[in-house]
Amino acid sequence: MAHVVFLRGVNVGSARRFQPSALARELVHLGAANLGAAGTFVIRKHLSEAALRAEFAGRLPFTTDLMICRSAELEKLAATDPFPTTGLPPDSRRFVSVLARKPRHLPPLPFGYPAGKDWQVRVLGVSGKLAWGFWRRVGRSLLDPNGVIEKYFEVRATTRNWNTVVRLCAVLRSSSPRCDTDSLR
Repeated sequence: MAHVVFLRGVNVGSARRFQPSALARELVHLGAANLGAAGTFVIRKHLSEAALRAEFAGRLPFTTDLMICRSAELEKLAATDPFPTTGLPPDSRRFVSVLARKPRHLPPLPFGYPAGKDWQVRVLGVSGKLAWGFWRRVGRSLLDPNGVIEKYFEVRATTRNWNTVVRLCAVLRSSSPRCDTDSLR
């Protein structure tokens, strides 16, 4: 079964910069496919999470958190399309957060942060190591959904746009081990 590896906090600003496509080439023996600059990889070869972490740690020029999930978890979520299509502001964006581990405690779901009509992050659900919801800008402030997820679930996470999850599932369905993200848009 394939795994999907998400690197946390890479290629943001001037810190922890690297070339994901070059890393994918170094990991070709694992059937690696790179999906964009945010550090998202499909790994087709069956490995334990520990072995997968060692492969990445030995090649990255810095230390970062790796969130790893089985491809089936993402495909199951994508198949359900868990987002309501009505009743939301038009500027809402869908997100999925990949958690370092399954949370020990869940807050009552769904919830908005901040509470009330001016919410910026609305968390809808959690399944295993995946949490999903909406985020939006209210006024001039921008609240990072990742920070809200980490605060309320008490676990490290990294967040991607729902469109990235949809593209990941397209890569997982393809028989090609290589990923040309431009062809998936």
